[in-house]
Amino acid sequence: MTPVHTSTRRAVLAAAAAALAATALPAAAQGAWPAKPITIVVPFAAGGTTDILARVVGQALGRELGTSVVVDNRAGAGGNIGAAMAAKAPADGYTLFMGTVGTHAINASLYKRLPFDPVRDFAPLTRVAMVPNLLVANPNKPYKSVRELVAYARANPGKVNFASSGSGSSIHLSGELFNTLAKVEMVHVPYKGSAPAVTDLVAGQVDVMFDNMPSAIQHVRSGRLRALAVTTAKRSNDLPDVPTIAEAGVPGYEATSWFGLYAPAATPAPLLARVHAALVKVLADPEVRRKMDDQGAEPMSETPEQFAEFMRKETAKWAQVVKASGATAD
Repeated sequence: MTPVHTSTRRAVLAAAAAALAATALPAAAQGAWPAKPITIVVPFAAGGTTDILARVVGQALGRELGTSVVVDNRAGAGGNIGAAMAAKAPADGYTLFMGTVGTHAINASLYKRLPFDPVRDFAPLTRVAMVPNLLVANPNKPYKSVRELVAYARANPGKVNFASSGSGSSIHLSGELFNTLAKVEMVHVPYKGSAPAVTDLVAGQVDVMFDNMPSAIQHVRSGRLRALAVTTAKRSNDLPDVPTIAEAGVPGYEATSWFGLYAPAATPAPLLARVHAALVKVLADPEVRRKMDDQGAEPMSETPEQFAEFMRKETAKWAQVVKASGATAD
């Protein structure tokens, strides 16, 4: 009978060991993360606001997590190329996505088909910043205010163009909203990111742009661009002498950009929690906030649930703007 007892005992011990290993392995795997660099996919070209914010946050996030964070710019199709890439990335905590009001609120209405689902394919972490758009013009153009721009555009229909970081971006829709409310016909010129658009604006290849403030403010301060107005309901603390578009002659105008971090939807909940906790610390860091403030961005953080609800409301809001403007990107 002894061999049977020994065999049973060994089986019980083996089962207990297996159970212990099953519970210990996930904890060990979680503890080992991150064991390599984390990538933040940015769906626009280097030098634009999305890229600037990703690098500021990414550098601090790397310090907080004890690893390096790499920014991978995948521009094109109004942010859809980068978003589709991030959505299909391994859900292992090593890929994050810097989404925008374009990729996660506007494009669902602007494009007939998207290569990703903004809700189903992503796990929202937190908004990173709210950013005013700034109506800027090449200083050699014959208009120095919003009223002068409107008068010139009405007298020259179709002859004034506005650049954007791509079809479907908040920069694009800010221009379409201006066309509708100001009753003008400015022509949209899309680029693969804000930086190349601003380069052509400074060079005089395009006329005006409703750019995100972080990628335009330095050019305004240097005199290479003229700030006509901000797109928000109130003036910016960074440029207090620049009026809002509404007070400068287009009543009812308001548009704001936002940026937030996501992970692929299937990323394990413990990893999402760790990344979110690290982001909350990073976005409360005085140095990070100073860098973002200097760029004209308003840093912020929230719970994933709050971010998801905000995104839902923004999607409904911009759907109405897209419908009213008649804008399409297909």
